Amino acid sequence: MKIVVAPDVQHVAEAAFKVMKNTVSEKKDAVLGLATGSSPEGLYALMAKDHSENGTSYQDVVTYNLDEYVGLPQNHSQSYYTFMHEKLFQYIDVKEENIHIPCGCAQDEEKACHDYENMLAKVRIDLQVLGIGSDGHIAFNEPGTPFDSLVHLVHLKQQTIHDNARFFDHDESKVPTMAITTGLADIMRCRKIILIATGANKAQAVHDMVKGPVSTSCPASILQKHPDTVVFLDEAAASKL
Repeated sequence: MKIVVAPDVQHVAEAAFKVMKNTVSEKKDAVLGLATGSSPEGLYALMAKDHSENGTSYQDVVTYNLDEYVGLPQNHSQSYYTFMHEKLFQYIDVKEENIHIPCGCAQDEEKACHDYENMLAKVRIDLQVLGIGSDGHIAFNEPGTPFDSLVHLVHLKQQTIHDNARFFDHDESKVPTMAITTGLADIMRCRKIILIATGANKAQAVHDMVKGPVSTSCPASILQKHPDTVVFLDEAAASKL
């Protein structure tokens, strides 16, 4: 696990973007694993800017998102489908048919998990973008998730609901309580991983991921065993290392 500490959020995004730019420049049909939330927003803004100014193309790129809330309509303002289109996809030339996001409003949620796992099993993600939750989760793999987990339905922990309430008018009752998420075993299959964490509220989770034992109590700690993971931190997130 390589650790890169940058002075602030913008420099973190710029460092992560260099890895992304190298990936899509070297492999035109790269398979990208994408995350939602505040952590990758700066990266996505730079991808959009670079596409506009330099013409970096995503026409042959295929994307797979990590997760999606259960029960939100696809066009809901806080669905991850909406997030990805508003923050990135509308600004680059990725083809809609090459975009894959778990279906959180399927009638049969277990089948939706099975179908998404079947898609992931047929590809190898070249670059996976991750954030980390304040409780050490990656994707929506909450503490206690087995390391051999595949795509599954998850009941979100209260800490995650509390942390995500800021996207729902700071009203925890509006936050979905379930999600479909890519599993930890799926993430560990990715060729390269970049994890972005900023802010003092992530410092303990970052410490446990990097310095703590490999334990399901901090799901992100499994990344200690991944052969090519780079962690991009601002000084606040790195403060306990």
